[in-house]
Amino acid sequence: MWRRHSMLGSMALCRHTARSLPGRVGSLRWMTRARSSAKAESQASDDEAASEVLSHYSSASESTSVAEEGTGSDAVDEQAQQEEVEDKLKECIDNVTDKSTRTRQVALESLRLAFSCKTLFDFLLERRLTLTDSLEKCLKKGKGEEQSLAASVLTLLCLQMGSGPEGEEVFRSLKPLLISILTDSSASPIARQSCATALGMCCYIAAADVEDLVSCLTSLEGIFGASCPDEGSSVLTHSPLLQTLHCNALQSWSLLLTICPSSQIKKILDNHLLKLPLLLSSDNVNLRIVAGETIALLFELAHELEEQFFYEDTDLLCTKLKALATDSNKYRAKTDRRKQRSIFRDVLHFIENGECHEETIKFGLECMYVDSWVRRRMYNAFKEVLGSGVRHHLQNNELLREIFDLGPPLVLDAAAIKASKISRFEKHLYNSAAFKARTKARSRVRDKRADVL
Repeated sequence: MWRRHSMLGSMALCRHTARSLPGRVGSLRWMTRARSSAKAESQASDDEAASEVLSHYSSASESTSVAEEGTGSDAVDEQAQQEEVEDKLKECIDNVTDKSTRTRQVALESLRLAFSCKTLFDFLLERRLTLTDSLEKCLKKGKGEEQSLAASVLTLLCLQMGSGPEGEEVFRSLKPLLISILTDSSASPIARQSCATALGMCCYIAAADVEDLVSCLTSLEGIFGASCPDEGSSVLTHSPLLQTLHCNALQSWSLLLTICPSSQIKKILDNHLLKLPLLLSSDNVNLRIVAGETIALLFELAHELEEQFFYEDTDLLCTKLKALATDSNKYRAKTDRRKQRSIFRDVLHFIENGECHEETIKFGLECMYVDSWVRRRMYNAFKEVLGSGVRHHLQNNELLREIFDLGPPLVLDAAAIKASKISRFEKHLYNSAAFKARTKARSRVRDKRADVL
């Protein structure tokens, strides 16, 4: 009997424990999920804040297009939207000086997105000094990613201010700091990369005299010159981060060549036409490509100075260019080989025949022709800084329109914009015709291959 009662008691205890256990496990799971969700929400809120300003811009543009198609009663109050966006930008500018590193980085990223997709001259005109001081603090006291973002925002701020006294003031105030970080070997390579781009672009936009131009050229030359081996020595090897730094410095240096006076160009031709071909042997594909484009740019500038310009080692240079234009080494990535062959074919064709490949850039109802290596370097520099926003700035930014000789911005009404748009049905017909033509062309090639086999 005692054993039976004890067994019944233990069974009841087990049942009670089994019933209460799911509740305890469920509460523990709920607490764990709550903690993890709180962390995820805090991280998500920071990430969402980085693109919040950009989403406001996109929603504003969408509502504007809807307003253009709708009646007056359906029109959205653009003034209210503009004020809302400006409030967000003011908040981001204030957060650049926040104590939290994460908050500062999110604010800088939001400003970078906003500046690259919209023209904000009027808004930034009265806030440029405050923002410049904040960026200076980020560059001085920040580290790595924060310095890189601050240099990117500085570049876009200078681009927004233009080549007038406002842009010159921004450039002059932070030029020594950019050079200091760029030439500091102990600084973060990411920060030095952004400073190299910022120094070249800001100098191109806002340099007022030749002294500023020469000092920037010298600083950038000292960076990418580390990748140039001495004549007869083996190719120098560097880490991928340093190779990217040298590539950015060479790109900025070649951009500044497009505004150099003729006396300075002659000195550069004498010093660098022998050094730059050595970079064609680099193991970094981007550095090889930038070196090839810079060589073509120098040849173009030399022919502008002297029509009968002659380079003694043209045959040796063309041999190197042909090897790169037909490179099929399997140890290189397929995309790298394709990109390299395409660009070096253009470079080789220009060196041999003096003809530059022409590219057409369409934006809105306008188009622009890139028909020289000077214009190609200028356009690529702005495209790298602005990203997808380059077309908007080509339409509306007076600085870019002046640089590329596009004239004042076009003023279009809603009817003209609507008339310029292609309907979905027309796009479908065009794509279908292109698909049929492509299929026929490929079929002919396949038939010829079959006949050969």
